[in-house]
Amino acid sequence: MAPPSFDCAALLCAEDNTSVMGFDDEVDEAMDDTQQHHHHDGSNQNHGFLGDFLMGFPLQSDECLRMLIERESYHVPKEGYLMRLQSGVLDLSVRRDAVDWIGKVHAHYSFGPLSAYLSVNYLDRFLSAYELPQGKLWMMQLLSVACLSLAAKMEETEVPLTLDLQQVGESKFVFESRTIQRMELLVLSTLNWRMQAVTPFSFIDYFLQRINDGKPPPRSSICRSIGLILNTIKGVEFLEFRPSEVAAAVAISVLGETQVLDINKAVSCCLFVEKERVLRCYEQIQEMVLMSKPVKGVSASVSSVPQSPIGVLDAACLSYKSDDITVGSCANSHTTPSPKRRKLNR
Repeated sequence: MAPPSFDCAALLCAEDNTSVMGFDDEVDEAMDDTQQHHHHDGSNQNHGFLGDFLMGFPLQSDECLRMLIERESYHVPKEGYLMRLQSGVLDLSVRRDAVDWIGKVHAHYSFGPLSAYLSVNYLDRFLSAYELPQGKLWMMQLLSVACLSLAAKMEETEVPLTLDLQQVGESKFVFESRTIQRMELLVLSTLNWRMQAVTPFSFIDYFLQRINDGKPPPRSSICRSIGLILNTIKGVEFLEFRPSEVAAAVAISVLGETQVLDINKAVSCCLFVEKERVLRCYEQIQEMVLMSKPVKGVSASVSSVPQSPIGVLDAACLSYKSDDITVGSCANSHTTPSPKRRKLNR
């Protein structure tokens, strides 16, 4: 199917950017006054390290969390998408190649973690609702370019030209800007313009603090959480779970690596989520972590090489034992100041 025939000179997102979580006005009013008017200074705007950003906020209220969870169903792929991927109706390798390319471009331009997550989120949501023509690989690459471009426009202060964006990562096809804009509009309309998606980043600080007996989590825990969340977008097994469930499972996994946790008690601290689903997600994360551990006897220099483009981001966050080492590596991985990082769907 050819892209839509309408014209577009410039792409503008119609969402109100003052509502950082995509809430309606009446929902925004329910947020704590301290959250709604909290002042952000430059210290919380590091381009690549969400830890400082998340720690700059007071903990969101239970009511705010509940409303986020109510809205997250609007920002996940349609039901049946995972089954279509696993059954072969949709080609898993095509999705994998698309995510791989997004990771390469994302790392090349040092975009923030949320841009990576949103790019793949848009890709999966679109594929779950719109059937691309079979055998036309250029359509999938065009979709990947459009999704990454849209995510960058939502979250980055500096966005490369689409021509530059698509020439990274050994792209097989190069599209005119006009063609990419038409694809962006098709993605926007297919996703009902819901681009400020609720993601695991919306919940992670809340669950970390709840499970940690109300104590603010160390930066190393947030950095490690970011790495695990990004890892979950690579495969398809985590498509089964909602963002809140992924965040709760990640929080339990991260805190369980540095302290003794009663898993059942920790799950009980996670409000408004289904405990059994969180436990299943937790088991998936444990399996993922186990598989990512280097094999004994392999040199540190070899084992530290990221196994995928998105692994470039993970590599900065996996050594979390030392706050000084971890925070330094994560914070220095992206040095460009980014005021727009405040738009994270907190």
